[in-house]
Amino acid sequence: MKVLETTLPGVLRILPDLHRDGRGFFLESFHAKKFAMLGIPQFYVQDNHSRSAKGVIRGLHFQKRHAQGKLVRVLSGSIFDVAVDIRLGSPTFGRWYGQILNSLEPEFLFIPEGFAHGFLSLEEGTEMFYKCTDFYDGSDEGGILWSDPDIAIAWPELPETISPKDEVLPLLKDFPKSDLPPYSV
Repeated sequence: MKVLETTLPGVLRILPDLHRDGRGFFLESFHAKKFAMLGIPQFYVQDNHSRSAKGVIRGLHFQKRHAQGKLVRVLSGSIFDVAVDIRLGSPTFGRWYGQILNSLEPEFLFIPEGFAHGFLSLEEGTEMFYKCTDFYDGSDEGGILWSDPDIAIAWPELPETISPKDEVLPLLKDFPKSDLPPYSV
């Protein structure tokens, strides 16, 4: 397994050991000891699986008090996956990192607690799977508008479908500071 740093400290690209032959491929999608040696949390409490049509955007979502670290992987199709640092006081506050993840070249993206997360489905029937370090709590949900001009994410294409909830999310500068996670060294 190989880990690559990104432009946002803590957000990691994880390239699993991939064993290919005439039958297909095999990889370990999670191995607690190996992930712990890489400094990636080994305790996850919830697994999520989503399927999206081409052009669907989901996010940018986070939980205010029950922050979730996420280990993201695409099972079929491809996405442009994005993490935005929303930790108050962070030297990279408001900066984003984006990565295309696809099923043909398996790779994980680890997004730690304190980041908003979103993705754009680049293919019809894209399925993604992600592990979370805390339980989802609908009453604790927060979000930032996917097209916030101050964040200026360079999406590879414009979304075709946005949920009514995601269309009206606030800009990061307008989000209540008391509901953003603090930065800690």
